[in-house]
Amino acid sequence: MTMSESANSIDKGMAAVVAAETNLSDVRGELGELIYCGYNINDLAENATFEEVVHLLHRGHLPSTDELVTLKAEFVASRNLPEGLIDVLKALPKDTSPMHALRTGVSALGCFDPGAETNDDLEAVRKKSIQLIAQVPVIVAAFHRLRQGKDILESDSTLGEAANFIWLITGNKPSTDMERTMDICYILHADHGFNASTFSGRVTIATLSDVYSAVTSAIGTLKGPLHGGANEGVIKMLQEIGDLDKVDAYVDDCLANKRRIMGIGHRVYRVLDPRAPHLKRMAKKLTKELGEPKWIQMSERIAELMLEKKNLNANVDFYSATVYYSLDIPTDLFTPIFAIARTAGWTAHMIEHLDGNRLIRPRAQYAGDEGKPWVALAER
Repeated sequence: MTMSESANSIDKGMAAVVAAETNLSDVRGELGELIYCGYNINDLAENATFEEVVHLLHRGHLPSTDELVTLKAEFVASRNLPEGLIDVLKALPKDTSPMHALRTGVSALGCFDPGAETNDDLEAVRKKSIQLIAQVPVIVAAFHRLRQGKDILESDSTLGEAANFIWLITGNKPSTDMERTMDICYILHADHGFNASTFSGRVTIATLSDVYSAVTSAIGTLKGPLHGGANEGVIKMLQEIGDLDKVDAYVDDCLANKRRIMGIGHRVYRVLDPRAPHLKRMAKKLTKELGEPKWIQMSERIAELMLEKKNLNANVDFYSATVYYSLDIPTDLFTPIFAIARTAGWTAHMIEHLDGNRLIRPRAQYAGDEGKPWVALAER
């Protein structure tokens, strides 16, 4: 291969690079399909619970009744946070971003686990992963309560993961519809191929670092607005527009000035994001129940215009923002909720990579200068 041929093969975003095989999920961008371990996301969103999806990703099969009971018991037993970690969260400034707090909390959590470095026993890694999936929402909720000057609430052992999180942040037991809505959001966000945060987590665990460090890497990657922060941008956009009758002018102005419209288009999907219709349906249902229709009406009009003018579809972030907002969840908790759900996928990928581990070390092509002569300090 010549130098020019090699240079032409460089893909800075690695979109065309196949880094490994995975049995966990397949993002079929041209077809608009998402598969978890052989199951279509539509079937899982319609029928499964988040706990079942966690078992599917971690074990490769849907759980039996006994396996599901065991997994739920593991979650309930893992929800308590070390007092030292609570002290860390209390010490953070109240205006700390929740994603900063979550990243710091997960990193600190590893300091309170004497067996944190265990990574040569896949079953032990699975156990730590289940603990983390249970503890990440508790960290988010604890920090949220603390920044409001409120007491941290105790988890409710009778509630599933989705319902318990709503209880922990609001102090109210969710309705059946609210619980199911959050549960479906978790399912839809649980995994998504080799996305940026999943890949960074795999890179970290491949060094034989620990699960806490790897999840911390993933959280730091998800925090970026080009990855997990898009749903916060959607609500800010809707609030900036203000009313349905201002949508058309806003969209035209964005297109004329090449401003990005948040939640529209996707790096991989060339057709409709298969997760978006589920969230759109839930957003419409919640809006109808809560009596605030303008947000979903504005969203639908933006999506209609962007499909018409740019042939771009709304993605999962576009409607998840309206769902969370309708549930009265603060905007800056949208991305942490993404992290809560994706911890299931992150840890599943870490387990998969450790099974036959290989250090991830891509090559780079040097494009700098050559043959520079040394110049003494006094002559520079």
